[in-house]
Amino acid sequence: MSYCINPKCPKPADPINAQNSICCHCGSQLLLQERYRVKQLLSEGNFNKNYQVDDCATPTLREHATPKILKVLLLNEPQAVALFQQEARVLSQLHHPGIPHVEPDSYFTFFPKDRHQPLHCLVMEKIEGVNLEQWQRQQKNQPLSQAQTLNWLKQLVETLHQVHQQLYFHRDIKPSNIILTPNGQLVLINFGAARAASDTYLVKASGEPDVRSMISPGYTPIEQAKGKAVPQSDFFALGRTFVYLLTDKSPNDFPEDPRTGELLWQHQVPQVSKSVTDLIDDLMAPFPDNRPHNAQVILQRIAAIDHTWQSPQLPKQTPEFANSLVGLRLQSWIRHHS
Repeated sequence: MSYCINPKCPKPADPINAQNSICCHCGSQLLLQERYRVKQLLSEGNFNKNYQVDDCATPTLREHATPKILKVLLLNEPQAVALFQQEARVLSQLHHPGIPHVEPDSYFTFFPKDRHQPLHCLVMEKIEGVNLEQWQRQQKNQPLSQAQTLNWLKQLVETLHQVHQQLYFHRDIKPSNIILTPNGQLVLINFGAARAASDTYLVKASGEPDVRSMISPGYTPIEQAKGKAVPQSDFFALGRTFVYLLTDKSPNDFPEDPRTGELLWQHQVPQVSKSVTDLIDDLMAPFPDNRPHNAQVILQRIAAIDHTWQSPQLPKQTPEFANSLVGLRLQSWIRHHS
C-alpha cells in the first residue's frame, strides 16, 4: 500500500499505487524524502492529518521497515507553521521514555505535484496504546486505585521534569494528550503548544500576554488563559487530569470554593488517601506561586506518600483487636498518616 498525501489527489488510497514511486492519479511523489512510504491515514483533525508510514532508511532495510507516524499540517498560516516547527524542534531535543522520539531531520516540507505551497511534515515514533480519555471510557466506572495514582503521577512528573529541565513547558496537558502503552508507560504527546521557558519569557509573563496561549476547558489555568503561562501551569493541568481520572468527571463538573477558588472534589475519591488528594489540590492551586516550585518537589512528596502507604502488613482488624488499646492507637496512626 502507498497512500498519496496530496490533498487534491482524487484517489489517494488506490491499491494500484502499492509499489509505485509516483502517484498514477496526480503525479506526486509517494516515497517521501526517499525513505518514508505512507501506508494509511490514521486520523484527521481541523489542523493536521496523521498517517502511518514505513521508514525505509536504506534500500537494504526496506523489507524490515520501521512503522512511524507522519504528521502533516493542513494550514499554511505563519502562526500554525511556527507552532508546528516548534513541536519538531522541542521533540528533537527531548529524550525520555515518556516523550515520542523524533530524529533531528524528521521535519521537512513536501511539494505535491502542481502545488505552489508546501506541506509541512513531521515524522515521529509510533506510540502504541490508548490515550487516557479512551482508557477511562473502557474502565466502566472502575476507580483509579492509590497505587496506580502514585505510579502514574510519578511517571508524568518525571517526564515533566525532563521537559522543564530543557527549559520548555508543555501548555496542553490533558487526558487525550497522554498515551498508555501496553507495557504501562505513559507518554506525553502533542508538543505543538510547548513554549521555551527562557528568562526573557518568564519576565514577560508578568506583563505582555502571549498571543499564542492554548486553552483546553477544565485543564487550562487562569494565567495561561490570559496568555501568561509559566512552567507551573503544567502542574495545574496535571492536577486537573487526575481529578478526571479519579472521579470520571470533567473538572468543570465540580464547584469551586467561592473564597479560595479551590475545586471541591475530594469527597468523590474515598479510594485514595488525603495526602494524595492534598497533593493534587496543591498542583492545581489557583495561583502559580502556591503550586510546587518544580517537579523535584512533587517527586519528593510522592516518595513520602508512597513510603507511608507501603507500610508493613497490619494485623487483622477483628472486633476484639479494633477495640483494644493497641487497635485504637493503630487506627489513630492510620488517620494521622493518611
